[in-house]
Amino acid sequence: MSVDTETPSAGLDVACHLNILLADASSDLLPAALDALVEAGYRRVVLPPLEPGAIDVAGLRRTFAARGISPITIAGQAPGADVSAEDADERAAGAAALRAAVDLTVSLGGDQMNGVPYGLFGHPSGPTSTAAFERSAAEVGRVADYAHERGVAMTFEVLNRYETSAINTAAQAMRYVEASGSEHLRIHLDTFHMAVEEGDLAAAITHALPRLGYLELGQSGRGGLGSGAVDVADLVRHAIDSGYTGRVGVEAFSRGVLSPEAGDMLAIWRSPYLDGVGLAQEAMRVIRRGFALSTEGRRAARLARLAQD
Repeated sequence: MSVDTETPSAGLDVACHLNILLADASSDLLPAALDALVEAGYRRVVLPPLEPGAIDVAGLRRTFAARGISPITIAGQAPGADVSAEDADERAAGAAALRAAVDLTVSLGGDQMNGVPYGLFGHPSGPTSTAAFERSAAEVGRVADYAHERGVAMTFEVLNRYETSAINTAAQAMRYVEASGSEHLRIHLDTFHMAVEEGDLAAAITHALPRLGYLELGQSGRGGLGSGAVDVADLVRHAIDSGYTGRVGVEAFSRGVLSPEAGDMLAIWRSPYLDGVGLAQEAMRVIRRGFALSTEGRRAARLARLAQD
């Protein structure tokens, strides 16, 4: 079936992870990288975790604003500051860290915060208890409400079993949202992790749809979206046809681009690509192909042809 990837798709709100192109946001190459993303059609850039005291917040905000691209931040937890912990002081420290990340998002001019706010990231030592799950959900729900008051949408990423034992599937994510008690907490699904945990990726998207706030597209080998075990274009089509109107993200990692520390943390041992700009451009073509396959995309193509006649 022939697909017109030039079909008008102005409604697509797509973000690209900065680590596809650069190791960190302090690079002198940041302005050029952002220019390349804007030219490729991206509206947002996902930033790696930031230390507020180690960055020029005002300068970064100006850099983003000058190019009309909005930042999406990432928040997490650390030993001694963990919302799932049994100790009340440790939970309070974890919640405080998340609120500080919300404040940083606002200072940078962003309106979305992603990440793993529900507990520690890394190889889990055992299953997450029901009590820890519920403690975490209650704390994160309160932070999500705080974020909403500040104009920030808070999402939490569903990870595979090798990175957490807390939330691995869309069904667990929906239970977490319910346990949070927040009307504002949103789910972040990532097709890389879904390919490990979900028997049916399309069905998982449908299940999470009522609270889905971010659909991230990552290929099985962490490289370009055009080749791998995940049919990214078809999942984009499915999400749109199912009524998803939220933001879409692109994520890939390469040892040749990341810092050694980030590569170790994410278990990125190979370099599936070296040209981040080229990968971002290809990813946008894959996403547009998915849009073109959707009912909305086909309608847009028909209207475009009529306008040309």
